[in-house]
Order: sequence, then C-alpha cells, then structure tokens
Amino acid sequence: MTVRRIVANIAAPDPEHARAFYSALLDLDVVMDLGWIVTFASEATARAQVSVASEGGSGTPVPDLSIEVDDVDAVYRRARAAGHEITYDITDEPWGVRRFYVRDPFGRTLNILAHTG
Repeated sequence: MTVRRIVANIAAPDPEHARAFYSALLDLDVVMDLGWIVTFASEATARAQVSVASEGGSGTPVPDLSIEVDDVDAVYRRARAAGHEITYDITDEPWGVRRFYVRDPFGRTLNILAHTG
C-alpha cells in the first residue's frame, strides 16, 4: 500500500475568500472549484507527510499547516505588504529552518518555512 496524496481540509463559511490568500500569497493554482470547495495545488512534487507535535518549536503553538517554500523571505514580505497577521516573526531556528507564522482568512495558523542547510 502506498499513500499517494495527503490533503489538508480547512472548514470555511466562504471558500472563495481563500483565493486571495492562497493564490496571491503562495502562488498556488486553483485546480478544482465546485463553489463549496476550492482546492489549491502546486506543480511541485511533494512527499506525503503528517506531523504530530506537542508544540510548534521554540515555545510556539502547533501550527495548523506547515508549507515549505523556496523563498521564505519573499513570502514574508508579501504577507506583511498584504496586511496578513504575522503571529511569529521570521526567525532562523536552531534545527535548520527559517520560518514565520501567518494567519489565513479563517484563523488557521500557517508555518511558512524554508530549510537553510
């Protein structure tokens, strides 16, 4: 048996509000839109992963989603320019990632990160 895909499902009263955040901030493409559900994806291939944690590291709360990007500083600048709530400022962590936390329009905490080494 092989896991082919893992999908994060976020409950939202109006999924259309996700478009400005997930498309504009993270350059994700809309790959399905049925009105009641909008699915975003990247052309990049990613490994299927599930993390289970008691904290988010460095004393932070566990984020709802972790999204690895190729240029975390560019995404951070976009998030700040768009006025999105940054809940953990950009930081170089001792375990080899540079990251920040941002809230999506539905109150979910996203850990946006890039590996540094």
